[in-house]
Order: sequence, then C-alpha cells, then structure tokens
Amino acid sequence: MTKEIETYCDVLIIGAGPAGLMAARTLSEFVRQDPSLKVRIVDKRSTKIFTGQADGLQPRTLECLKNLGMPQIYEAANDMTTINLYNPDDSGMIRRTDRFPDTVPGVSRYNQCVLHQGLIERHFLDSIHEVSEGRVAVERPLLPESIEVDESKADDPDAYPITVTLRYLAEDEADPVQFGHKVSNGLFRTTLTTAEEDDAEYRLPEGKEAGLREKVHAKYVIGCDGGRSWVRRSLGLNMVGEQTDYIWGVVDIVPETDFPDVRARCAIHSAESGSVMIIPREDKLVRFYIQMQERAEQGGRVDRSQFTPEKIVDSARKIMAPYYLNYSRMDWFTAYHIGQRVADKYSVAERAFIAGDACHTHSPKAGQGMNASMMDTWNLGWKLGMVLTRRAQRSLLKTYESERQPFAQALIDFDHKFSRLFSGKPAKDVLDGSGVSMDAFKEAFMKNALFTSGTAVDYDESAIVAKTGKNGSAVASKPALARNITVGTRLKSEQVCRHSEGLAMHLGDLLYMNGAYRVLLFAGNAAAPAQMDRIERFAAYLDSPESFVSRFTPADCKRDALFEVLTIHSNSRDEIDMQDFPAPALYPPFDYDKIFADCETYHRGHGHAYEAYGIDAERGAVVVVRPDGYVALVCDIEDTADLEAYFSAFMAVPAKPLGAQAEKDWTFTAKAKAERRKRALGHVPVAKVDAKSGFAHVENIAVAAAV
Repeated sequence: MTKEIETYCDVLIIGAGPAGLMAARTLSEFVRQDPSLKVRIVDKRSTKIFTGQADGLQPRTLECLKNLGMPQIYEAANDMTTINLYNPDDSGMIRRTDRFPDTVPGVSRYNQCVLHQGLIERHFLDSIHEVSEGRVAVERPLLPESIEVDESKADDPDAYPITVTLRYLAEDEADPVQFGHKVSNGLFRTTLTTAEEDDAEYRLPEGKEAGLREKVHAKYVIGCDGGRSWVRRSLGLNMVGEQTDYIWGVVDIVPETDFPDVRARCAIHSAESGSVMIIPREDKLVRFYIQMQERAEQGGRVDRSQFTPEKIVDSARKIMAPYYLNYSRMDWFTAYHIGQRVADKYSVAERAFIAGDACHTHSPKAGQGMNASMMDTWNLGWKLGMVLTRRAQRSLLKTYESERQPFAQALIDFDHKFSRLFSGKPAKDVLDGSGVSMDAFKEAFMKNALFTSGTAVDYDESAIVAKTGKNGSAVASKPALARNITVGTRLKSEQVCRHSEGLAMHLGDLLYMNGAYRVLLFAGNAAAPAQMDRIERFAAYLDSPESFVSRFTPADCKRDALFEVLTIHSNSRDEIDMQDFPAPALYPPFDYDKIFADCETYHRGHGHAYEAYGIDAERGAVVVVRPDGYVALVCDIEDTADLEAYFSAFMAVPAKPLGAQAEKDWTFTAKAKAERRKRALGHVPVAKVDAKSGFAHVENIAVAAAV
C-alpha cells in the first residue's frame, strides 16, 4: 500500500527553472523578514541543469539581478557589444552587410550578455539559501499528480484552498532520456547530469522514499513548469496562438573556423540553405542557432530525436559556406519547433498562477525566453509577499495578469514578425515579393532593440500605476514635474552622490528588492529657506499619525520597512549638511544611506540626475517607486493627499499600526540646527551630554575659531 503524508505551506512553486527560482528568491526576502512563512519549490528533475538551455540576459533582467544582490552573474557572463548582419551578394556568397551595437547605447548600465542557464541557476540556489537562511530549498525529484482549487475559499486569507498531490520519484524516473547521444541535449528540455558534480547525485529529501505521496495544502501555487506545463493543463488554462512549420537546431561548441565574426553576435541569411544566428558564449563557447531544411508536419508533429548533433552542424556548414566550420568541443544541443502562443488567463481565482514558458512560448532568437520568464515572477513575487505578510490587500494580485499578459502578447506579436523575417529566404531584388527584404530585417532588428532590452516595458494604469487618475487609479500623476520619467516604466538609474562621504553611486543600486516602496524626495535647492520650509512640512507629514507610513506600517516593523524615504537634493555638499534635513523622517539616527546630492564628485564627475530625469533643480518633486523598480506616481512635495489616496487603494491596515513617531526617537531641534550653522561660520559651541537623552545639547557659547 502506497504511503501518503499531509502537509501545509503558504506557497508551492512547481518547477525550478529560471521562473521558479526567481519566484523562490523574491519570496525568500519575505521569509527572511517573517520566518513563519512556508515557501516550497519542487522539481521533477533530479538536479539543476549544467549545460545548454537559455543563455541570454537582457539589460533590465541584469538590473533586477543586481537589486537581488546577484551582480556576480553579470561578472561571469560574456558581454555582447556588436551585431553583424551577413547576407548573400549578387553571386549568392554571404558577406557582411552591416554592423551596429547589440544594445541600444545609454539605455542601461548593462549590455546584453550570455551565460548558460546552469550557472545562473547555481547563483540563484546559493542566493535563495543565503537570504532565506536555509528555509527555502529546491526539493527533488517530485512529480505533481493532481491539483484542486476550492474557489469558494479564495478570499479567506487564512484558508488553504489548493490541494496538490506530489509523488517522490525513483532514480530511473528522474533521469532524463538521451536517445543514446553522448552530448548533453535539450530534446526534452533537460540534460544528463555528471558524476563530478556533487549536487548532481540522485537523492530524495531526508526521511522520504520513492513512491511516497504527499498531499500538500497550499494558500498559493505558482506553476513554472515550462511550455508543456502540467499546472496550466490541469487548471484548464488555454494557450492561444499558432505554430509555424520552421524547425531550428542549436549547438554549443568551441568552434574551429575562418569565419571572421565568430566571437560577435551575427545574423546570417544564405541564398538557399537557410539562416544562422551566432551568439558568443563564456569559456570560448559559441552558440549556433541553425535553421533546418525539414519542416514540421501539419498539426505540429516533430520527431525531435532525428536531429543529431552531426546533422545540425552540417546544416550550419551549408549556410555559412564557403567558410570552414568544425569544432573541438560540443557541450550541448537541441532542436525546437517555432510557435507563438500566450495563455488566455494567468491564474485561477488569484490563488493558482502560471508564469514563464507555462503562459507564453516563442522562438529563442530574440533573447526573451528566460528574461520574460524571470520578469513574470519578479512581478508576481513581491505582490504575493506583501499579501502573505498582510501588508497589502488581495486585490493587488489581480495586477499580475493585467501587467504581464499584455507584455507577453506584445512579445508574441514581435516574435511572430521577427521569426518569419529570420527564417524566410532573402529577396533576390526589389521585385521579389516572395522573399524577405534584408532592409526590412535590419529595420525590425534595430526598431525592437529597445523592446527586447526589457527597459521599454510600460505597464498600463491600475491601482498601483497612477497615470491619469482613471482606469483603476485613485490619483493622477503630474508628469511635467519629471519630464523624462514615464509612470509605469522602470526607473532608469542615474548617478548621485551619497552626502555623508561624497561617494558617487547609482540610484538604481539603492532599490534593493526587500518588499519596500521607495519614496524619492527630490528636494531641489534645500539651501533656500523657502524650499527647506516645504521639505520640513513634508517631513512633518511623514511623521504624523495621518501619514501612510504611520497608518500602514505594522507596529513591530522599522519605520522604513514598507516605505523607505530617500532624499536627493540639488546642492553641493558645501552648501548644506545632511543633518540640516528634518529628522527622523528624512534623516533617521545615524543612517547615512538616506540623504544624497546631485552634485560634482571627486572621481566620477557630476551625475546630472535632475537634468536626466527632467526635474526642476529648484523646486524638486516626489517620485514613488514600486518594490520591483517601476515608477508608480509622480507628484509635488505638497501633494500628500495624493500619496494617501495612492497607497490607500491597495495597502492593508495592520491590526496595530506603527503610528506617529515616538517622542523618544532622535531629532534635531531648531536650536541645535542654528548652533551648527553658527559653528560653520566660525563659532565653536560647548557641548554637554544630556543625561536623559544621551545626546549632545549645544549651549550658545561662542569662542574664537582658533581655539
């Protein structure tokens, strides 16, 4: 008789690819803050992958990885700088016809880069373990067998409306099929493991045995189990779109070739033999995407096992002739069938979600598969974390589908056009209506570079994206206050100067993913008395019992746990001291990471952040940034009612709010400020330590500066 156990968890993530690992990493931050949260991630594979699979990382993804504390992924990757286009000349020979930047210059601090998925997964696993303090880990190999959602309990925050049955697999069930090939392959989106890798060994979780069934009661489930998603099919969610008849092969090799641009990204169109895309990889590897001459049968049936490494490379040789192509090492290969489809729904009752390839599939040549997948759960993770910790209302979860599905549809539309341009035969001349215009191909490549970078995502108006005050938003932004910031897009990082010691740093690096909103106070010319009066009134509001900070922050949290206020003024560090800003709202006790200047630095010059953002350097503005780095609201310093209306639309009032700032907290008095300014003008006050408060009390005694 098969044994069965019963367990409970807050979130069950099914699938430990990039989407699942991003979900686990984002939620780990909330587990760190609230160790009572139970987050599990399971996968049917016996191990992570070690070779092949997705490899491209776009600039926006790299920005997010930096905010998760994983910059080492970019450091280990191969940076791509150039795209070369090769097309047939009048004689049919391929020649380089164009060369341009791979990433739109200035769009981000990062360029597109490549690193194989196995290393990316390794960094995620390490980060998840570190941040969750070992509470979250991938459990392998477990196969989901059934899922039920009780929608009648969906709105009960204490309910566990989802039941999933998992089965622990035996070793022979967890191992992938290789068709006898010695080279690791992705014909079934998996690879063989290696005995040399310590974590490649088949092992069940401690105390579990093969065949054991576990009935898991979960509050939420996230299906990150790929294009053939079991979760999606079991929930009755449908994919809408079409399959082409194009088949492409992929190999990761160390090439031996006289092709001149093998270490640069290339798009090659041959006259009759198809197309190749070249992607330079790390460790001397190069990835070749190779169009196969075979076509899929009607109905999309493809026998992928017929595509051997030798057959795929031979196709590349024909396309790249007369250039020589061989290889000294092959790490991985696969074959895939191009299709463009997107799910009609992303969730059932905002309890069971799908993400990544489970809800959108497309060709990999635009470099969006892994990126779009991780950005799905980057978007969902912080929202789910806030709901689970009772910081936000459940209505927040509706914005996952409303934000990510339109992006997926735009991606599918782009890929539909781009893959056909890539796979079609080049037009022989301007009169050849059946062929692909190479000018049209280049135009599509360049036009969509911003889109594929991930930096052009613009989320529609909703409760958490305040644009016009309509379409679900409780308030309208004032875009004229920050002319170069678009509400609904990610905040582009600009250089600022940390006031305390004059260190030049990027504003984007301050947006660490910890579930907190950032309220960026662009304080303008704070040295002007009238402007400082505005700043002090804003600070007084933040400290008042009526402010969103006081009302929505739980009493057991720090005051900046949910809403971190960062001040960026436009003065030099000589014109004003950081202690001149109102405390504790803007300058908490001994916290040197809250006040910044847009000014000249000794080693990196002037960042000109105000100019870059289009903000008036005298009057300033307030910019609200979501936990995922997207701009939520732009308003004036006096628009505290707009801030209240924005956050009241989706935040949850805790049972015991933090309330107004307690009297015992540190503050600067007006007298202390005046004495400090007097000291700067040549007076040295005598300081006595107040026995009650422990802080220096300044007496109005002036002595010669020389003393």
